[in-house]
Amino acid sequence: MARLKCAGQSGVVRALASVAVAAGGPRGINKVSEDDVPVAIIGKRGIKPSGKPTLKTIAQMTGFAVTTISRALNNAPELSQDTRDRVQKIAAEIGYLPDRTALRLRTGRTNVIALVLEPDEQIYGFGSSIVTGLSEAVRNTAYHIVITPLFRNVEPIEPIKHIVRNRMADGVLFSKAESFDERIRMLIDNDFPFVSHGRTNWPDSHAWVDFDNQAYAYGATKRLAEKGCKKISIILPDSALTYADHLKTGLSRAATEAGVDYEFAADVNLGSPTDAIRNYVMKRTKRPDGPDGWVCASEVSALAVIGALNESGKTVGGNVHVVSKQASEMFAQFQPGAETVFEDFIDAGRQMGSLLLRRIAGEEIGDLHHLAEPKFDWKD
Repeated sequence: MARLKCAGQSGVVRALASVAVAAGGPRGINKVSEDDVPVAIIGKRGIKPSGKPTLKTIAQMTGFAVTTISRALNNAPELSQDTRDRVQKIAAEIGYLPDRTALRLRTGRTNVIALVLEPDEQIYGFGSSIVTGLSEAVRNTAYHIVITPLFRNVEPIEPIKHIVRNRMADGVLFSKAESFDERIRMLIDNDFPFVSHGRTNWPDSHAWVDFDNQAYAYGATKRLAEKGCKKISIILPDSALTYADHLKTGLSRAATEAGVDYEFAADVNLGSPTDAIRNYVMKRTKRPDGPDGWVCASEVSALAVIGALNESGKTVGGNVHVVSKQASEMFAQFQPGAETVFEDFIDAGRQMGSLLLRRIAGEEIGDLHHLAEPKFDWKD
């Protein structure tokens, strides 16, 4: 019998009905061989009509039971490493992914970790570094990373609400923790696993990863005082962010101990456009009481500050000094006059992922914290 050709599904049904009648009535349709069925509607054994590989697909390819395949994909320790490796290799080759809806119905889990990022965080390299570290943390686990964007003019709590209410993930990560962050309040109240990049002032304990910005500002200010600076300034993050207070505390304490003046930049913050930061620094530099030392809390703000100082006729490392955080190797190459302190966002992502996995597993919050200490390695 010739292979049937039909443009649509209805045509296929009509054609098969004709074959059935020719074969001796409606029951005769069971006698149609695969050779007589259009190629488009022949499903591969073990693969759904959509073409998506299933556990049965891998079972048929390996000879293992479906239950063994499931356990191997979840790294069950009672199975040999060879078995797990073989199953996982085949799963990767054929593009197997678990059905999240079925998984959630069966286990209450999604095997998804949600990472909330703002567009600017990706542009400045924070996001890519966090994702790199997070990927290392979830490697060899059943978890996948889903990035949830936080768009401009959208309240930070909105994507968190969406994730929690719809159970889109087993846990969530986010940055820019505020002193009394409503995202954290909501997650605590809903007993939803999370790790924040940054601390808060809520009395309830929660999992967090942070950089010791107070220690950084203290050490940077001490260094500028040693270099002979008489007045030290810093461009702070938005005042709602917890680490703004940490930076202020560290700088003011060090300046007081060193007997030098200090100020906190007015009218601009780390979220301001770089042109606004640049213009502010130029105006302050031209005044007789302008700072001769700058502490920078990010590479982006440092580029704006140094550009303004150069444009104002100052020599960074000569008659004005800058200490900045450094998150990439390139910064020091382009700005050799500034001294830097490294903040490792890749490790921050790694730590956040590790702590979140422990929290999802049911570990108590008590020890789920990580504070990265700055390392000062001055040139002389």
